[in-house]
Amino acid sequence: MKKIFAGIFTSISITAMAADAPVGAPPPASAVPVVEFAFEERVTLDAAVVMGDTALGYRQYIPITGGTVAGPRLTGKVVPGGHDFQLTYSASDCTELSADYFLKADDGTLIHVFNEGLVCPGAPRAIFRPKLEAPKGGHAWMTNSTFVATLELEGAPPNVPAVRIRFYQVK
Repeated sequence: MKKIFAGIFTSISITAMAADAPVGAPPPASAVPVVEFAFEERVTLDAAVVMGDTALGYRQYIPITGGTVAGPRLTGKVVPGGHDFQLTYSASDCTELSADYFLKADDGTLIHVFNEGLVCPGAPRAIFRPKLEAPKGGHAWMTNSTFVATLELEGAPPNVPAVRIRFYQVK
């Protein structure tokens, strides 16, 4: 465990650790993360499979039937067979989304996507925390990067044939 923490801390800039600013002060602009558009998915969906009301809320999942991937960092297809698991909490009407599926890059590389987020009524937009896992090699940058994603529906519930998910790499 000590070895893991040592590796994390040695990768952090010494100047960032030695900052003299008081806690809570805005950081300098050079320390603020920025995002860069990496790619977009258009994910096609099947009808929801409803479990119904549970002690936690309303649960369903939506089968992923395929789709396309396009953008400056990745092009390819969404592999059919994944799922978007959803739980709408009865106390808040917020829906927790947890999608698990694969992409296939144009070069044949398979990439695992696990995408989580919380969507609440009245929120300005849906922001997600995707985790990507790619094999070692040309797409390894995806495993070693942090992403945020936005989601837009094509259609209105319950008739949503596809969603668009835009992935932004945090720099």
